[in-house]
Formats: sequence, structure tokens, C-alpha cells
Amino acid sequence: MDVYCLQHVPYEGPGKIGDWALAHGHDFQVVRLYRDEPLPDVRDLDLLIVMGGPMSVHDDSQHSWLLPEKRLIGRCLADGKLTLGVCLGSQLLAEVLGARVYRNRWKEIGWFPVEQCAPDGSPFFRSFPRRFPVFQWHGETFELPPGAAQTATSEACSIQAFEHPYAVGLQFHLEVTEDGVADLVRECGHEIHSGLYEQTPTQILAAADHYTSCGDRLTKSWMQSRSALPIPARSSPKVHRRQNVT
Repeated sequence: MDVYCLQHVPYEGPGKIGDWALAHGHDFQVVRLYRDEPLPDVRDLDLLIVMGGPMSVHDDSQHSWLLPEKRLIGRCLADGKLTLGVCLGSQLLAEVLGARVYRNRWKEIGWFPVEQCAPDGSPFFRSFPRRFPVFQWHGETFELPPGAAQTATSEACSIQAFEHPYAVGLQFHLEVTEDGVADLVRECGHEIHSGLYEQTPTQILAAADHYTSCGDRLTKSWMQSRSALPIPARSSPKVHRRQNVT
């Protein structure tokens, strides 16, 4: 598979996703948008990974690559190319699919549990328990996109994950490594205050047991084989068309 990963900042890389891709012999390319590296042609990829970042989906005027990135996501979905969005990536997916992205009531920063909520189960989470801890670092959230199924929720954020015919959106991070979390704390620790769902840097960095469980479950999920990816719908999925994403 030809896998392209869109990275928005130096300290939020693909982590375990890159390890999985290389271990399984996939052609894995990281596009560093913060360096103005060119976006791939949709014809050259089989799987698009959209990572996180501190910016908002609404910051088009501040980041010249953001609008072209949305266009690429839209083309991937329209052409039936599989897309995984992580944190900011899930918010970009949601907006391109026509959902509203807005500030969540609470910031979520640290290790908190999410719970599966799909009535018939989720192909993506088939190797996960009903309730499991994940790493969070976000202040915005989104409505459920049209045509998508919600698959996870939490106390602080109603929609934690969704599946669409050609996409999976994860508000949280399963791909994180110990070094990656340390980088986030170093670069963004100033965002941590005393909110109900905000852990201290010490609490975040002390949760060493969670890194292995998140990474193991990720590689045992749909990332392990194409058969566990969302099943394509009978017709092409609808991509929301509006001025700022086309």
C-alpha cells in the first residue's frame, strides 16, 4: 500500500503508525506541511493519515496549506481512498464531511477512558475492550458528520470516534510513544491549567503502562489488515461541498 501521512507540527508525528507501515512493507511517506512540503496526488495513495496539531480547522488564514489539505481530504473521500484522521485530523475529516467543528466544553489533556458506543460493534475497535484509556490533547470537538456512525464517547467529549464508508476519525491518540508524549508536554505544556479533564505533566508522563496497550491495540485493529477497514457503501460517500473546502 502507498501510505501518506500529513504532519502539521514537528512534535506530532505518526508514532506507532509509521512503525506499523514499515513493518508491513508499505510505502510510507510523511508530508511535513509545516515545511511547506507538497501534498500528494490523490492518485498516488491508497491510505491517507492526517495527524494532529495545535491549530484549528478554522485557521485557514494562518496556515497556507490548510485549505489545500481539506481539498485533498475531500478528493480522497470522493475517490474512495481510505483516510484516518487523528485529533485535528478527525476534526478536518468531520468538517470536510459537513459537520460543525466547535470548542468543547472541556479541554481534555492526559490519559482518560473512552467507551465504545456503536450498537453493532465497530470494525476498527474489534480488538479493544468496551472501555479503554487513551491519550487526549484537544480543546475542540465536532458534530457527527452526515452518513457517519459514532463509535466511541467519553465523559468530557460526546463524540470521540466515528466511522464513515471510507474514513475513521479519532479524537484521541492511539499512536503515541513515550518520546512523542514528552515532546507534546514540552511544546504545549503551557496549555495545561486546572480543568476537570486536564492532568499535570507529571501525571501524563508517569502513565508508562498505557503506551504499550495503546500501541498494541492499534496494530491489532484495522491497521493489521485491510479486511478490518470500514466497508465501502454501495454508492460513493457524499462529501460536503462548501466554499472553504472545495
